[in-house]
Amino acid sequence: MKAKPGDDVVLQCRSLRVSAFTVLKWIRMDLNSEGYIFFFRENRVYENYQHPSYRGRVELKDPEMKDGDVSVILKNVTVNDTGTYECYVGYRTGSEFNNTINLTVEPGTNKDGGDKNGGKSGGHKDRNSRGHIGLAVGLSVTVLVLVLGFMFFIKLKRTRQSPNPAPADSSDGS
Repeated sequence: MKAKPGDDVVLQCRSLRVSAFTVLKWIRMDLNSEGYIFFFRENRVYENYQHPSYRGRVELKDPEMKDGDVSVILKNVTVNDTGTYECYVGYRTGSEFNNTINLTVEPGTNKDGGDKNGGKSGGHKDRNSRGHIGLAVGLSVTVLVLVLGFMFFIKLKRTRQSPNPAPADSSDGS
């Protein structure tokens, strides 16, 4: 499966048994020891078991999981999401492996017209934040130039004054 940065993708998986299952696990092979992509048990999602980069970005395609559909939606993919994903469904009698999906997120222009690095930049919010950063940097440089210019002006003014100012005229007519 191929996607572009910023896309939402559906990782398809169906349970071979329609009977109630106890656990649903989605893993990515190269991140398996660091957490799950999605972990569902006892009718709830356990985000604390998820790899940090997937928290808040993965949800069930059909929360009711009708007809054994245990597919998930992976939102706002980046090139870092490229990998091999596996779906496992667990029953009281054991677990079954259901599906493998190879996802490739290709660098290029994302759907918001953003950059090619596959990161989160490129959306309207991110373009605005880059603009704010540029404005902050520009203002900082301007303030720095003004401060340095003022310090140079003060130093120049002091050096133009003679080091031994002429004594005040003390003739009082006596």
